[in-house]
Amino acid sequence: MTEQAFYQRLRELREHYTPPPGVTHPEISGGAFLMTMSPCRRHQITTADLRDQLASQVPDGVGVLEAADIGDDVLGKLRVPDLVVTNGGAVPLLAIEIVSPSTAGTDYDAKGHDYPAMGIPRYLIVDPRDGTWTYQWQIGGREGRPAYENRLHLPYGSTVAVATDLGTWKLDTSGLPLYSRKDMMLPPE
Repeated sequence: MTEQAFYQRLRELREHYTPPPGVTHPEISGGAFLMTMSPCRRHQITTADLRDQLASQVPDGVGVLEAADIGDDVLGKLRVPDLVVTNGGAVPLLAIEIVSPSTAGTDYDAKGHDYPAMGIPRYLIVDPRDGTWTYQWQIGGREGRPAYENRLHLPYGSTVAVATDLGTWKLDTSGLPLYSRKDMMLPPE
């Protein structure tokens, strides 16, 4: 069975899979299902805040979607960003991940490689663990593979300006919540 046929089989299996309570619908990468715990309340608040900010700025015909599947048959990857901004095309205009305590490596590293390879031109990582955000854009190449050429990493309180052909969307990060010690599964102080 080829890698692409195996990926298609995983996609078919995923369509009939019901995750247990407290677990997200799986992503596919490296020939395996990747499942995580459902996000905590502060993660959901951050997602809703950013969704609402973007929805008020994007033009008609452009949607801001939560947990939308983004698949690439050639790469054999299916990712589910926390938010995507899309005009209905196969590739979103922007993918946003809110870092969960258990998914930092996936959000920063794995998806930081996958999203430019999938052709997603802009990627925003919002990190409630330390109150920072990282915005990456303009796909180029590095070490023989697609990579973002530009990167901006700043603390909450700084405004993210996402420049697109459809306008510049501004996200205010000053009111975004930080994770509590309990959210990060740490003992109380």
